[in-house]
Amino acid sequence: MKIVVALGGNALILPGQKGTAQDQMANVKKTCEQLRIIEEENEIVVTHGNGPQVGNLLIQQKEANGKVAEMPLDVCGAMTQGQLGYWIQQEMRNEGLHATTIVTQVLVDGGDPAFSKPTKPVGPFYKEPQPGMVQDAGRGYRKVVASPIPIEIVEIDAIKAMIAKGLVVIASGGGGIPVVKKDGKLAGVEAVIDKDRAAQVLANEIFADVLMIPTAVDCVKLNYGKKDEKEIWEMGVEDAERHLANGEFAEGSMKPKVEACVAFVKKGGKKAVICSIENIGKALEGRAGTTIHA
Repeated sequence: MKIVVALGGNALILPGQKGTAQDQMANVKKTCEQLRIIEEENEIVVTHGNGPQVGNLLIQQKEANGKVAEMPLDVCGAMTQGQLGYWIQQEMRNEGLHATTIVTQVLVDGGDPAFSKPTKPVGPFYKEPQPGMVQDAGRGYRKVVASPIPIEIVEIDAIKAMIAKGLVVIASGGGGIPVVKKDGKLAGVEAVIDKDRAAQVLANEIFADVLMIPTAVDCVKLNYGKKDEKEIWEMGVEDAERHLANGEFAEGSMKPKVEACVAFVKKGGKKAVICSIENIGKALEGRAGTTIHA
């Protein structure tokens, strides 16, 4: 089977960690050990979040206080794609697998309504609000940028070629570098694409059989965190859409994951799985996690 695995950026910097290179490399090692389990009889493409890593980079730029030139958000995305891709592909090779990273651009619509109403907080926290900032969960004020819908993966032909060569491909990190077309040419934009939505587009474009989204919980849950919390181990697309319409899943957390899974299956994927990273092997077999199917 062909499987796209969408790792979360927070999985590489665990709670309580400062995010040192040593911390992240150790976390990558544990993750790749799990990926090795499902790679043996399958073709896998790995994508990942990069929110904490981009955030740290933006803080470093701020603390430099003008001593070095600040890079725009799309460039920071590209830098962290290379950073995380390097660690993942190196550890994959240490596990005996041939892997390569493709710095990936993802096309968005310059007229996407998200650009007129930015909602995605990024970068350092500030004690006082500044233009273009919002209060973020009581922790301080942060800059917000657009989160447009991904349309297509620009480097899809290169990704397909690497898969055909038998390589484990790491692509579309952080949701991809958001680009628009201007006068027929590509240009980066100040935005962040949801990594699960981008993973869905990637998975459908390479005709993957399975979209797998490892996360911090064992499975999808209704009434999460409440006394009547209920675990869901399997659901059809219609049930998933009903739960979404009823507002069962949190914005910026489980909701985009379920939405990505539903879109993947509706566009031809065999199944999508949401599970913990420790259970990806069992989840692929239907013995753990939440499976979403037609």
